[in-house]
Amino acid sequence: MLRNLTEMWKFRSLIAALVGRHLNARYRGSFFGFLWSFLNPLFLIATYSLVFRYYIRFNSVEHYTLFMFAGLLPWVWFSSGLIEATASISSGGSLITKAIFPPHILVVVSVITSLANFIFALPMVFLLMWYEGVAPGVALFYLPLIIVTEFFFMLGFGLALAALNVYYRDIQHILGSLMTLWFFLCPIIYPASVIPERFRFTMVLNPIATFTELYQASLLDRAMPDLNLVGMIVSLSFLVFIVGNLIFNYYREDFAELV
Repeated sequence: MLRNLTEMWKFRSLIAALVGRHLNARYRGSFFGFLWSFLNPLFLIATYSLVFRYYIRFNSVEHYTLFMFAGLLPWVWFSSGLIEATASISSGGSLITKAIFPPHILVVVSVITSLANFIFALPMVFLLMWYEGVAPGVALFYLPLIIVTEFFFMLGFGLALAALNVYYRDIQHILGSLMTLWFFLCPIIYPASVIPERFRFTMVLNPIATFTELYQASLLDRAMPDLNLVGMIVSLSFLVFIVGNLIFNYYREDFAELV
């Protein structure tokens, strides 16, 4: 893990350049360019708001659009970042064969690129809070901690999946299909209170559901978030980051040959 962190710092300029290149490539040739970082979440929120605010109503949720937006944006970051990170090594091409190039940089770039889109879209949440008259509370100060914690959780998870995907290419396809189920297992379009008691265990076993609740709490609740929940997800993310690095480093010497 220390080796990977050291290389991340050593190649920080390369990471920044690759992230910039990925962002430019994503919007190259489009009329709106980086505005798609705002437009894509807007289209999503408009669709889900129409269906779940007017067709299938959750009357128990105040400021439903804001509630859903607070969970949807981190989900888009997680799903897009993890899918790209999983395929990053197997599609790394000539970069992987270069002896001086640390392969985990590609995973880092995938996660940071998706994080950049999340950060670009985040001001829309605060604009919506202002529009709906929701004043931020003290829980908002926990938002940076939640973002950093999710970053390391995604990075560890992405490193493990990227390494395994070099050997088993089905992983990236399975992951893409599982993301739909994973989305509906998180309290993004519905409050956690509507989950039947016999299925509440899925919330405990689903770290992204916990992240979703923390994002919603930091943006919508005026009270402090559950510190036990914060401590649990920080510890879990640190553990996932360590295990992900161990798995990645175990397989990394064979990447150049297999890719």
